[in-house]
This record gives sequence, C-alpha cells and structure tokens, in this order.
Amino acid sequence: MSTKLATVLIVPSVAFLVLAGVQTSALVGRTTALNDFSRQVGIGRQITAVVHQLQQERDRSAGELGELRRGGDRETAVNNLRPLQAAADRAIDNLRRAAAPLADADASWRVAYSEALEAYDQVDDIRPAIPPAVLSSETILSNYFRAIGAMLDLLAEPTPGQGQPELNDAVLRYVQLARVKELSSQVRARLYAAGRSGGYGTEDRVLLADLRAQQLTALSTFRVAATNDQIRRYDETTVTPGFLVATRLEERSLPAGDAAPEVLPSEQWWSASQQRQDQLRQLEAGILDDAVRQADDASNGQLRTTLLVVGGVVAVLLVALLISLLVGRSVARSMRLLRSQALRIAQIELPDALGRLKTVAGGVPTIEVAPAVVRSLDEIGELAEAFVAVHRSAVTVAVEQALMRRNVNAMFVNLARRSQVLVERQLELLDDLEREEGDPDQLENLFKLDHLAARMRRNDESLLVLAGTDSTRRWNRPVGLGAMLLAAAAEIEQYQRVRMESVADVYVVGHAVGELVHLSAELLENATAFSRPDTPVVVTARVEAATALIEIVDHGLGMSPTALAEANAVLSSPPAADVAAVERMGLFVVSHLAARLGVTVRLDGGQSGLVARLVLPAGLLAPAGVVELDPPASARMLAANAARGGAAQPAGVRETGAPVAGFDARDLPMAGRPPGVAVPRQARPVPVRSEDVLAPAATSGDGGGWWSRRGPSTPAVPAAAPPAVPVTGGTNERGLPVRVPMAQLSAVTRTAQPTSAPKRVDPDPEAVGGMLTRLYSGVRRAEAEDTTEIPVPRSGGYDERGQRQ
Repeated sequence: MSTKLATVLIVPSVAFLVLAGVQTSALVGRTTALNDFSRQVGIGRQITAVVHQLQQERDRSAGELGELRRGGDRETAVNNLRPLQAAADRAIDNLRRAAAPLADADASWRVAYSEALEAYDQVDDIRPAIPPAVLSSETILSNYFRAIGAMLDLLAEPTPGQGQPELNDAVLRYVQLARVKELSSQVRARLYAAGRSGGYGTEDRVLLADLRAQQLTALSTFRVAATNDQIRRYDETTVTPGFLVATRLEERSLPAGDAAPEVLPSEQWWSASQQRQDQLRQLEAGILDDAVRQADDASNGQLRTTLLVVGGVVAVLLVALLISLLVGRSVARSMRLLRSQALRIAQIELPDALGRLKTVAGGVPTIEVAPAVVRSLDEIGELAEAFVAVHRSAVTVAVEQALMRRNVNAMFVNLARRSQVLVERQLELLDDLEREEGDPDQLENLFKLDHLAARMRRNDESLLVLAGTDSTRRWNRPVGLGAMLLAAAAEIEQYQRVRMESVADVYVVGHAVGELVHLSAELLENATAFSRPDTPVVVTARVEAATALIEIVDHGLGMSPTALAEANAVLSSPPAADVAAVERMGLFVVSHLAARLGVTVRLDGGQSGLVARLVLPAGLLAPAGVVELDPPASARMLAANAARGGAAQPAGVRETGAPVAGFDARDLPMAGRPPGVAVPRQARPVPVRSEDVLAPAATSGDGGGWWSRRGPSTPAVPAAAPPAVPVTGGTNERGLPVRVPMAQLSAVTRTAQPTSAPKRVDPDPEAVGGMLTRLYSGVRRAEAEDTTEIPVPRSGGYDERGQRQ
C-alpha cells in the first residue's frame, strides 16, 4: 500500500511542484506584467496626441489673452480658439476609448490616469473664462500646465518590472523627448504672448531663462538614453529649414547685455514655432513607435516561452494522471466501500444510537456495532478496522453518558423530593405557629417564613424540571385563568407589585395548572427582580382566536437586542441541562415547561422594560367546571387582626367566582387572592400560597366539602346593634336635644358575645389534620426512596374533559 500511495501521490505532486509551481507561476506573472507594460506603452500614442493639442490650445490662448488685455475683439479670440479646443476634446475622447481595456491595470497607472482626466476637466471648466479675460493669465494658463504635466506623468507610468533595463530606457527616451517638446512649447507661449501684448512682463525674462535651462537638461538626458539612430534622427530634425528659422527668431529674443530682449512679431513667430513643434511631434511619434515595437516583442517572446513551459507542465501532469488512474483502480473499490460504511455510521447508525440512548426510560439497551466491510490486510483494511473501533468507542461513551445522565437525573429527583418533604413539613409547622400566634409582628415574620418556604418548594420543582420529571402538584378540575395567574403571583417574593388587569374569563385544564403556575411565576419573578421596587408589574390576559394570550409587562432595565435574541432562541429551543442552565435556572425552566405544554413564550422590548408574552394553545383551555363557590378567605390572606378573629365575609360572589357589580377590586390584595372574595384593607401585606388560591371550593354551607389544612372556619358572630332610641341629656334653651359624648360607643364597639355556642358536626380538625399529615408524609417519604429508574408519566388514560391522553 505504501508503494501505491507513493506512486499515486508523490509523482504527481513532485511534477506539479517542480514544473508548475516554479516555472509556470513565475513565467505567467512575468508574461502578465510585460503584457500590461506593452498595452500601457501603446496607449502613449493617444497620450502624446492629447498633450500636443493641449499645447496648441494653451499657447494660442496665451497670445489671445495678451491681445484681449490690449482691447482686442472677444469674438475673434473665440473663433481662433474654438477649433483648437475641439481638437483637444477629440484627442481626449480617443484616449478614453483606448484606456477602457486597461481598467484592470495596476493601481499606480489607474491613479495617474484618474488624475490626468481630472486635470483635463479643470481645463474644460476654465475655457469660458478666457474671452472675458477677468482672470489673470497665470491663473488660466496654470490649469493647462497642470493638465499637460499630469499627462506626461501618465506617459512615464509604464514599468516592465525588474531585469528589463532595455525597456526602461525605451520609456525614458520618449518621455524625455516629450518633456523637451513641452519646454519648447512653453517658450513659444511666452514669446507669442509678449508679441500679442506688445511687451514682456516683469517675470518673463526670468521664466524664459529657466525654461531654456530645463530644456537643455531634458535634451541631455534624452541623448544619454537614446540610441544612435534616434540621436541621428534628432540631429537631422534640428537642421531642417523650418527648425532653423524658429531657432534664429528665438535667439533674437535673448537679452544682449543690459538691453531689453526684442519682442518678436507675433504672427511670424507663431508660424515658425509651429513648424518646429510639428517636427518635434513627428520625431516624438517615431521614438514612441520604437518603444511600442520593443515592448510588443518582449511581451510576445515572454508569452511564447510561457506557453512552451506550460505545455511541458501539462504533458507531465497528464502522464502523472494516467499513471495515477492506472494504479488507483486497484484501491478504488476498497475506498468506496470504506466511504459508504463511514457515511452510514456518521449519518444513520451513530445518530440513531444516540437518539435511542437519549429517549430511553428504563435500562440502557444493548447496541450492536457492525463489523468492517473491508477485510483486506493492507492499510485500507486497517483503516476500516479503525473506523469500526472509533464507532465502538463513540457508542461506549454515549452509553456511559446516558448512564451518567440517568444517575444525575435520579439524584436531582431524590434531592428535590427530599427537599419537598422537608418544605411541606416546614409549611405544616408554620401553619400551626400562625394559628397559635397572637402578636401581629411575630405573625408577620411567620408569614415571611411561610412565603420563603413556598419559594423553596418552587426551587425544588425547578430541580425536577431540570431532571426531566413532571411536577407532583396536579389539579383534577379546570381552573380559571385569573386564579392561575394569582397563584403564580403568590409564588414570588414581591407579589404585592403585581397588578391583574383585564383577565379573560377562560379556564385551564387541571393537569397543566401546576406547570403553568410554575412557568408564570418564573416570568413574574424575573419581571419584579429586574425593575424598580416602586413600579408595578402589569399582567393581562385575553382570548385570541382559539388561544389565550398572557402579557407580563414590567418597567425595568430591559435587555439589549443581542441578549433578547439569545433569550428568545433559548425559549424557542430548550437547551440540554448543563452548568449554563443552572446559572440561568429561570430561563431554562420556562423553556422546558413551555416545550412540554406546547406554550409559546417570547420576550419583546417594551417602552421602558420587557414584555413577556405567553400563548396558551387550544389544547390547554377547557370549559368551566361544575359551578362552585370559592372557598372562604384563608387567614393567610387576611390581616393579622382578622387572622386572630373571625373570617371576613365576601362582599358578593357570583357562580363563576367573579365579584358582583359595584365591587372595587382595589380593596383586594394585589396578588394571591381568590376572585370574588372581598378582604378588609390591611396595614401591611401578608403572603399567600398558590394552593390557597387554587383550593377546591366548598360545596355547601353545612361544614362538609374539601379538606383544608386549617380546618373549617369559625362562623362570624354578628355584632350588637346600637340602641333604637338615642341617648340624650335633655334639651337646650332652643329646644334641641343635647348629645351625651361617648354614650352610644359602648354599644357599637363592645365585642358581641354569642348567645349560644354553635353545634358542630364536623370531626375534630386536629385529628383529621394529623391523620392526613401522616398520610401525606408517608407518600413523600416513599417517593424520596432511592431508585435507579426514571419515572415516566402514564399514558392511555383520560383527562378531566373526558378525552383520551
């Protein structure tokens, strides 16, 4: 197998790295660079044409400006300049069309090209300012100087790369000759402007001397870089009659001693200098053509070399590929079989095994691992065995993880149920202490302990959710949505801040009440914990189509959009139980309870906080149960003085448990009260448990009905009525009765004593309470026994609506 792999992999790899990597890459890069260089040099024809036309327009404009400042005719100046401007515009259009294929050239050339176009646009903008002659000549001509300079910079931009001195010299030759021509044109412009204006300016002598010095420098550079043939052609051009006439006229403008330079006749000078510029233009075009041919030859030669090398590389690669195909056929079948088995393991067998282990309720099943499909003794067979070993190890780890999860879940269940037993015993003890306590302050502290114990019980239920177990608190009859929300408010610490507004008159199926109370309590706890203590938490519930919508609105800190999106993602897809779930227990519990019940929970940003929305599906809603009166008010829901005395009488009760018309809901506690029960106003809040809100109602007034931990309530004794005839102290001088202070208060304020003790037919509440407490404690201890099985909810029965589960 090692020989086969060496033949299949090493030979093509070495051939590709040696030939393709070293030769092809370098040659292709060099060919590309020379091709770009050739195209950039070729576009020099259009660039020099633009420069020539701009020089013509600039030099003529300099003379016209001098004439206009002497009072010349504007119309004549416009007519003289219009053909030159049109010729320059045609030249720049030709340049744009020629430069279009160079859009992918190197960055430096594109930047130079953009600057040249911007400079020409400035020339086009300054043209209308020539006829009025409102700007100075230097201001107008400076735009031409800048545009011609940008064009010459673009002309010198082509670079052939390293190792090409001949091509660099070719570019230098035509660039230096173009600068010689530009300096000669500037001299012509100065002398022509002096001739049209009738004299030299203050700085013309200095500028002319500087231009002639720069012209000699550029000419020297050109002679150094030019070939002998090019130098010969330049020398032949300088001795032509037209060139000599312009040279002699220019020499007349040179200063002789202290005498002022001679002002040349404008038209004679323009005609002679125009011939010289045309001859320099022809020489420039010839030298540029030499550079273009040289660049094209270099590019084509490099391209031929690259094609030859690439052809050799392709031939070697084809031979290597042919050898690889002939050798690879011997291992193709084994590799296909191995790939099929690996994909089947990764996509079917392993996910199926993990799914079975996650959903198992009893003992862990035995999972068989299929043997390798390739039985050869070479490296491919060993690789197949390695795949099987990896598969077997993954299944083993998954089984161990499943056992660990079951053990952890069982541990959570046992701990939670043990804690629930202790909490229930603590609540029973608190009930006894509250019933026997007479001190209002101590009673309030007992109420606080009672509420903390109820919150501890909710934490235990959260552990059961974490372990994947259902809650043990269940109801067998439908419960009103308002009562369910009040029970949820009774589970939190700051239940006084919860405001129930516009709760729809709908009912929730009994088997889901406990988990809905737990879910709502977690959201209410979050709303009160992250909002100011002086702000309320508003709860509303309404019916939308076949569902019920509950909204919990707080005025707290809110959440950032990122945190809100993460929280909604957790709520929509419950995560697995891990350390992060324990750190954010409330969010984890809400997501799992919502998924279990099919409830949609979403958090949205409000005006100054969060809005939690719960959508209860139609399957959790039920018609109202048997018409029952609500239970009498619990002592935990009344003030301390009411707890020591008789129970408060409800102001008015309907069959559904709602308050009658004219009853003010603000007279009730803010959370934890049964609907329809009026409670006297109290000086400080007292806690209430969810089971007090959801306790079954008494069926009659004869003392029978559902059992309560507190036993039957003592009927209230009517207070003594005030005397029918008022007590007076006679009459005054006007004949009016005199009131006797404090005379009637004793009849109103003294405690009414019952005339006779009521007959009780109920069993002893202490005996009943002790019997049921012992029964309940025994059930809890049995549930807390160590077990290795995960309890699974029974199915196949019927719910409270008579439908099969």
